[in-house]
Amino acid sequence: MFKKTVEDLLQTALDERQDLFLIDFSLSGDNAVKIVIDGDNGVLVEDCMFISRAIEHNIDREEHDFSLEVLSSGAATPLILPRQYNKHVGRNLEVKTLDGQNFEGELTEVNNDGVVLSWKAREPKPIGKGKVTVAKSETVAFDNIKEAKVKIKF
Repeated sequence: MFKKTVEDLLQTALDERQDLFLIDFSLSGDNAVKIVIDGDNGVLVEDCMFISRAIEHNIDREEHDFSLEVLSSGAATPLILPRQYNKHVGRNLEVKTLDGQNFEGELTEVNNDGVVLSWKAREPKPIGKGKVTVAKSETVAFDNIKEAKVKIKF
């Protein structure tokens, strides 16, 4: 029953803030609640506080003993939901596919079916010696993505 109460309060808060969405929800045996959220425009500390307060202020501590942790999806955390890709257009991604291929390139497009990565590669000239820079592109379907991570440059 406690889990259902927390889930309902969480859903109500997310319905109020349409720009935020749930990445992970877990409840351990000792009532330790862990919620990971992301947002279409990123997640601020205030967003985590909003979700935390929406839950914590509506559960009676006299009735339920629990701990609550609300966090944002980290920068190095793999992308899980298709909705997460939109805010990363223009950034470099490393994508591993279910069929064993690896791609790294700029995320140039996100559509309902998948993503498009673009990059430049040096390849041998068709005629003669030397190499030429070639623009490459790959479309990867969401259902073929095993893991996708944003490549952070410093």
